[in-house]
Amino acid sequence: MAREAGLDLVEVAPTARPPVCRIMDYGKWRYQQQKKQDKSRASSRAGQLKELKMRTVKIGDHDLMIKVNHARAFLKEGNKVQFTLQFRGREMAHIDLGRQLFARIKAELQGVGKVEPGRDTKMEGRRMTLVLQPDTKPPAKTKPTAAGQAPVGAVAEAAQAPSAPPDA
Repeated sequence: MAREAGLDLVEVAPTARPPVCRIMDYGKWRYQQQKKQDKSRASSRAGQLKELKMRTVKIGDHDLMIKVNHARAFLKEGNKVQFTLQFRGREMAHIDLGRQLFARIKAELQGVGKVEPGRDTKMEGRRMTLVLQPDTKPPAKTKPTAAGQAPVGAVAEAAQAPSAPPDA
């Protein structure tokens, strides 16, 4: 039957009595298994380094905020972000503008990311780089409550709040 269908006869459970076989395209099945394995490997990998390039210190406010928002999304996903600022021509005389730009980026991303140790603003030739890593502080969470009960913090707030007189 497998030859007529142009497929393979694959022994699925050799220890079972009687042994179980299946008619399938074995090459296609192996390919799909490998794809699943590669996908799970890629998703379990630690954060990657994402690079955002700026080609001039004269970047506009809106353009900078777009880069910052992309970086915020990358950091929330758990990736590291490298900002690269390329100096051109006479801009090399104004390296302080690049440092100010990176200070502004750090301020914008303060709650989401922090400077990776040893990778603060560095000047390498005509290129200035800054690497940020996700901020690992876990967000404050309240304890899960049973249905109909107030959260633990809400009980303390209710005890301190003055009660309003009931309507008659």
